[in-house]
Amino acid sequence: MTLPSWQLNTPVSAIVFDCDGTLSSIEGIDFLAKNNGVGEAVKLLTSEAMGKSGLNPSLYQQRLDLVFPRREQVYALGHQYFAHRVPDISDIINLFKRLNKSIYLVSAGVNPAVRMFGEMLQIPLENVYAVDLRFDQQGNFLDFERNSPLISNDGKRAIVQQIKAQHQDIIHIGDGLNDIVTLDLVTRFIGYGGVAYRKNIAELCKYYIKTLSFTPLIPLVLTQEECANLLPEELSLYQKGLAAINEGSVQLA
Repeated sequence: MTLPSWQLNTPVSAIVFDCDGTLSSIEGIDFLAKNNGVGEAVKLLTSEAMGKSGLNPSLYQQRLDLVFPRREQVYALGHQYFAHRVPDISDIINLFKRLNKSIYLVSAGVNPAVRMFGEMLQIPLENVYAVDLRFDQQGNFLDFERNSPLISNDGKRAIVQQIKAQHQDIIHIGDGLNDIVTLDLVTRFIGYGGVAYRKNIAELCKYYIKTLSFTPLIPLVLTQEECANLLPEELSLYQKGLAAINEGSVQLA
C-alpha cells in the first residue's frame, strides 16, 4: 500500500498548541477588551500583531493598558476559553496522550487564564507557557511579566527550542506570525485557519487546516502504524479528519 505523501514515517513525541484562535475560538485579550468597552481598538492591535507586524512588547503593553483587566476577569477568561474550545479538541488531546505524545500549550495570552484552560484540557501545568499578570490587593491590574519571551514575536521560537531539549521531533500548530517563527525548528508546522483564515500565514505553510474541527490533525500527526492502533471511537475522529483532507479542506505540501 502506497502511503500518502503527507503521512509521517516516524512518530513525533511532542505536540505544541497555540491557544487563542487555535485551541479556543476566542482571542482572550479581545474578549476582555469587549467587556471593558475598548473592543474595537484592541481588536485592531491584535489583528496587526497576529497577521501583519508581529507581536512586540510595546503593542503588548498598549493592549493591556487599554483593557486594564481585573483579576476576576482574567480568571473568568479561563472558563470562557474552555467554553469556546474548538470542536473535538478534548478527545483529540486525549488520543495523542494515549499514544504517549507530550502536549504543550504555548501562548502569548495571559495567566492565570491560559493556565486554567490548560488544566481543563488536562495538559500538565509544567507544559503550559503564557505571560503572568500582577494585580494589587484589590484585584486591579498592575503589570505583566516583562521578561517573558512570549511578549515578542520570536518568543515561541525560544520556548520550542527549550522543548527540543526533551523532544527532538515536534509538531507545532498555530494561527499567527508568532507561531510560524518555529517553522524551521519543528518536524512539521501546521497552520490553523479554522477560526480566522490568514492568507499570508497560509502561504507560508506546507500544511494548513481550514476546518473548525481539528480532526485533520490526527492523520497529519500520526504514522500509519499509529493509525492502525486507534480505538474505535478514535478511528471515527481519524476518518472525519481524513475526509476533510480528501475534500480539500486542508492545504497540503
